Amino acid sequence: MDKAIEVSDISGDSVYGIAQVEYIVDGQPGLNFADAIAIASFKVATAIEDSTSAYAAVITARQKKIDQLGEVLACFDDANANLPTKSQSTDTVEIKRFTFVKSVADYYGISIQGLSSTMVRGDVQKALTEVQYQIDKEDNLLQQDMVSMQSFVSKRDNAFSTASKIIRKTNNAASSTIANIGG
Repeated sequence: MDKAIEVSDISGDSVYGIAQVEYIVDGQPGLNFADAIAIASFKVATAIEDSTSAYAAVITARQKKIDQLGEVLACFDDANANLPTKSQSTDTVEIKRFTFVKSVADYYGISIQGLSSTMVRGDVQKALTEVQYQIDKEDNLLQQDMVSMQSFVSKRDNAFSTASKIIRKTNNAASSTIANIGG
C-alpha cells in the first residue's frame, strides 16, 4: 500500500539539533505538515466520495427495479381480482399491460411460470408469489446498500472533520510557537 504522506529530511538543516523535514504528497515535495495532512485527508475523503457515488447509482437502479416489479405485481393482482370467485382452475384471465410485464420479467431474468397474455388462476397466484418474492429480495438488498451508503457518508464526513481538526491544531500550534518565541 502506498503511503499517503512521505517524509524527506532536508539535508543539512536542523533547529536546536532536530533535523528538519519536508512532506511529500503525490510526488509534490516541499509541503509543510498542515498542507500535507490537508491534501492527504481530502484525497481520502474524495476516494470515499467516489465509492459513495457508485453506491448511489446501485441504490437508484434497485429502486427502479422495485418500482417496476411493483407495477408488475399490480397487474397480476388486478388479474387475480378479475377472476370469478367460483373459478375453476381452467378459467383464464387477461393480463393487462402484458407486454410491459413480459419485458420487465425478461429484463431482470425473472422466470414466471405460465406467463402469457391470458393465464389460469394457479399460474396467476404463483406469479403473484414470485414477483412478491423478487420485490422482497430486492428490498433487502436495497436496505443493505443503504446501510453501506450511510457508512461511506459517515467515513467521508469523518475524513473531512479529521482534516479540519488537524489543520486547526497545527495552525494553533504554529501560532503558539510564534507567540512563545516572541515573534
